[in-house]
Amino acid sequence: MHDYVAVFKQSPAEAGFTEGRNVAIEYRWADGHNDRLPELADDLVRRGVAVIVVGASTPGSLAAKAATQTIPIIFFIGTDPVKVGLVPSLAHPGGNVTGVTALNVELIAKSLELTHSLMPLDTKIGLLINPSNAPQSATERGIIQDVARVLDAHFLILTATSPEEIEAAFATIVRERAGALVVSGENFFLTQRDLLVGLAARHGVPSVYAYREFVLAGDFCHTERTM
Repeated sequence: MHDYVAVFKQSPAEAGFTEGRNVAIEYRWADGHNDRLPELADDLVRRGVAVIVVGASTPGSLAAKAATQTIPIIFFIGTDPVKVGLVPSLAHPGGNVTGVTALNVELIAKSLELTHSLMPLDTKIGLLINPSNAPQSATERGIIQDVARVLDAHFLILTATSPEEIEAAFATIVRERAGALVVSGENFFLTQRDLLVGLAARHGVPSVYAYREFVLAGDFCHTERTM
């Protein structure tokens, strides 16, 4: 997330705003605890901020929308903002909410199809999702069921909301002899990319990720091991 913050701070600077001099930025972190997001959003509203920027979090964006109908909200999420109820239309979001979506949730089907095509037909494939992001995980479960039906494939749904649960998920992968893993593009997993890549390498599990940062983390781990 530090990379995101650094990039975010560039835009105000380019517009002539310097943090601490002519602009103040109030940072709020849920540290993976999505149940804290409504409280954090309400606090920002009480402080009368001029705009709320939500980085890579569908639950955070929904919490901000629920907290205010007047303060502008800018989001970046990986799922369909219309489907989860953030905006009524992609072309005309209206209201006080707008932003960008990477639509990486919709790419899960293609990731599953690709993984399935590269493995023996009877390979059990795991999919790791974050149930604390209810809007996204519900969409993902539906996609998994559709793909499994079309391909006549068996997918093992794994859930994790903490580093300890990620390690438990890999223990399940080993126990169930899953031959590959697809990791959801949900933001929590991006923050845990070093752990995920390290566990995949340790257990020899071919894995598919949503972001290039995982590949870069894998390159770093490989370099560390060979030094």
